[in-house]
Amino acid sequence: MPGWHQNGTGPIETTKDIDVLMPRPAQTGRSVAALVLREMSTTYGRSPGGYLWALVEPLAAIALLSFAFSLAFKAPSLGVSFPLFYATAYLPYMLFHDVASKTAQAIRFSRPLLSFNAVSWLDVLLARFLLNLLTHLVVGAMVLGTMLVVLDTRAAPDMGIVLNALAMAALLALGFGAMNAFLFLAFPVWERIWTIATRPLFIISGVFFLFEDVPADIRGYLWFNPLFHVTGEMRRGFYPTYDASYVTPAFPFALGLVVLVFGLLLLARHGDGMIHEPKFRS
Repeated sequence: MPGWHQNGTGPIETTKDIDVLMPRPAQTGRSVAALVLREMSTTYGRSPGGYLWALVEPLAAIALLSFAFSLAFKAPSLGVSFPLFYATAYLPYMLFHDVASKTAQAIRFSRPLLSFNAVSWLDVLLARFLLNLLTHLVVGAMVLGTMLVVLDTRAAPDMGIVLNALAMAALLALGFGAMNAFLFLAFPVWERIWTIATRPLFIISGVFFLFEDVPADIRGYLWFNPLFHVTGEMRRGFYPTYDASYVTPAFPFALGLVVLVFGLLLLARHGDGMIHEPKFRS
């Protein structure tokens, strides 16, 4: 239990300092592991079905998209399988959207734990990011793997390209999640603005169509949407005949890294003060 200096100037540890007993990397590893277990129990352990819903939700969305568009078109823009065509874009898009959103809310979600010296804002960011990323990767592998086995997709996955697409989505999610973790604390109204501003991303990120299907005068604008590079790369990994020449992995990787660095710098500079200020307390 923490004690106080005799002059009452501030708290000290009456036991040995944790940072002395354990190097910070090891302490961070243990903190992140404990936070991941806490996240698993609070996020998935309290609802009926738990992790089952993480699998059912994308399956239902892909099934609905496949059914709706199969009524209007005889075949998808690539291949012969509507479910695979939409899954290869919907899953990486949702990985970015959900992981970025959960990471951005990590500090607010775990604020009571930040009063302990053993837990830092970086720990809670990493824990939420890793848990939700791994959840999406496992669900995606199960959904796509089942489609390749059960359906006549005629696809030939290239795992190197697929992993590259997932890495782009993950870095973008971590970068924007870290930046928004700061902005949500500094400017609470930004969370609503961000939610409204990003709603069109589902439509303009290539989930429903290919980059080549868009009129030439619009492609130049869509190229600056990093998620279009993610969905294009993912589909290129499943369809060997799809060139996706517009995809430039350096762009989403660079954007994600720059936003991540700025987000971490802002949190390192202002995060502790905002987290413990009374106006930011729950």
